[in-house]
Amino acid sequence: MTNRFLDLAAPGLHGLRPYQPGKPVAELEREYGVIDIVKLASNENPLGPSSRVLTAISEAAADLPRYPDANGFELKQALAARHGLPAACITLGNGSNDVLALLAEAFLQPGREAVYSRHAFAVYSLVVQATGATHRVAAAHPAGHAQPYGHDLDAMAAFVGPATRLVFIANPNNPTGTWLDAERLEAFIQALPEHVIVVVDEAYFEYVDAPAYPDTSQWVARFPNLVVTRTFSKAYGLAGLRIGYALSGSDIADLLNRIRQPFNTSSIAQAAALAALEDVDHLARSVALNAVEMARVAEACERLGLGVVPSAGNFLLVDMHRPAQPLFEALLHEGVIVRPVANYELPDHLRISIGTEQENDRLVTALARVIGA
Repeated sequence: MTNRFLDLAAPGLHGLRPYQPGKPVAELEREYGVIDIVKLASNENPLGPSSRVLTAISEAAADLPRYPDANGFELKQALAARHGLPAACITLGNGSNDVLALLAEAFLQPGREAVYSRHAFAVYSLVVQATGATHRVAAAHPAGHAQPYGHDLDAMAAFVGPATRLVFIANPNNPTGTWLDAERLEAFIQALPEHVIVVVDEAYFEYVDAPAYPDTSQWVARFPNLVVTRTFSKAYGLAGLRIGYALSGSDIADLLNRIRQPFNTSSIAQAAALAALEDVDHLARSVALNAVEMARVAEACERLGLGVVPSAGNFLLVDMHRPAQPLFEALLHEGVIVRPVANYELPDHLRISIGTEQENDRLVTALARVIGA
């Protein structure tokens, strides 16, 4: 259907398609009449927020008639202490996606370029295209590599030129789960020219237990052109509240805060994030559950003859060895929601979030049934 206002819109919107999230439970209930649904599609923490966070949310609700603290003073102070950086180096976002969009808005325009890898997080493409800037999509590692479909930093470096303003690196990457070690990533950042801002997206940082994986928040003081993004949506279980942040030099943070919308993070989200930071026990339980269950799900998938990409996140990219869309549809009828990733040029794969033991048992049983069928 033709949009009658398309010609009036900014050129970057031509051909832009909305981000497709994981299928909501309520939508599956409406469309398929299925009940008792397991959602393993959006890389959420199956334990949800802690009781400490829920208490903070309840207390913050008393201030709902008032606008939130536009600068997020208390949360910024806590994050500054956590990362050993001044509060002036922090930009709060409505989820880390918000910060990615702010970066594109601040540094991209027609005639400028952004570099990212094939199979990288879909939002990079969306925020770049919306500005009218040029995409430079580097080839990823091949399937037989130690990090299948992961970022090839040499290929990405080859696309960096005079017009490049942003380089996006997801570590670990979504949807592949692949990661980069400290030595190679640091060398890549060090070799970039000063006019290039490198964005290291660490949405799954808390889950990672991989050799030589870096905490790039500790590099911000050394690299003025580095931005590190984090989120409370994953390991902290606050996806529904939309709260994330960026760490950067104060000059970049100043520019981002000039265009950041007023009150872009709610009072409840700020209070919940602050409580989540303090509840280290709940975070540890969430990470431990993920480690145990991811190993169990990976082993079950391999027993079913499926290919599993090694993952440092809270999800697995699974090679179904056939077009995955029919299997995705069959799983929906079983009441199990996973994520097809044909939009990432991986049409034979499904991305499966790690749930609780009971949810993962449902998944494995349903997988065995639909594969057998």
